[in-house]
Amino acid sequence: MEHNQWYLIETEEEYEAALNRYDQVKFATKASTYYREKLLLVHLISEYEAKHSALPEVDPIELIKTRMEDFGYKPADLAHIYGDKGTVSKVLNYKQALSLSMIRKFGQFLHIPADLLIREYSLKSV
Repeated sequence: MEHNQWYLIETEEEYEAALNRYDQVKFATKASTYYREKLLLVHLISEYEAKHSALPEVDPIELIKTRMEDFGYKPADLAHIYGDKGTVSKVLNYKQALSLSMIRKFGQFLHIPADLLIREYSLKSV
């Protein structure tokens, strides 16, 4: 597919086209000419989803996992954003609570409003 001019997504058809294009460029690296397009698509898709679908009423960790799946991210991507693979693993496995720093970084990275990430949830006993 040719490089597209992207605008605000207003229809389901445009949303589907953006998702399909994102699947094609989601692994673009910063050195790639498609990297900026990937970032723009993530933003446009998130904006459309925020207006047209409610995020699921689940605990913050499940919400993070859902958004990771939506964007094709792995725990290593979160570790790269946060800087500590071990802590990210503990958080995703309910062994450590989200920190304020994580809430800020993951919220921005995954386009999740902070108020959904500060909800209480239970940790698993170690």
